[in-house]
Amino acid sequence: MELLASIAERRILEAIARGELDNLSLKGQPIAAEDFSDIPEELRMGFKILKNAGFLPEELQLRRELTTLRDLLDACRDPDEGVRLRKRLSEKQLHYNVLMEKNRRNPAFRRYTGKLAARLGL
Repeated sequence: MELLASIAERRILEAIARGELDNLSLKGQPIAAEDFSDIPEELRMGFKILKNAGFLPEELQLRRELTTLRDLLDACRDPDEGVRLRKRLSEKQLHYNVLMEKNRRNPAFRRYTGKLAARLGL
């Protein structure tokens, strides 16, 4: 890992010397460090990349969709649309329940799911 850090450091210094980093929006401002201490070191970069790209683990995405469907159903006034929404909600809930049951058997999942959900504000 030291080799990669050394290469990255050298390339950053070269970019600075060429002036390629002069017009960055946060130039001169501190950037808040993210705490990934509860995630195994070998998974941290992957989590950061996925988080920055806006991707959520499937179970968190399903929870978000379930919340949206419940809100839509609460606001729905059309009986036909209500039937369609209840069907989609039921399908998503079943998918979520099956996924969670499968994941509950995975020790790593149990350790990190709660912490990740809290960190993502879900």
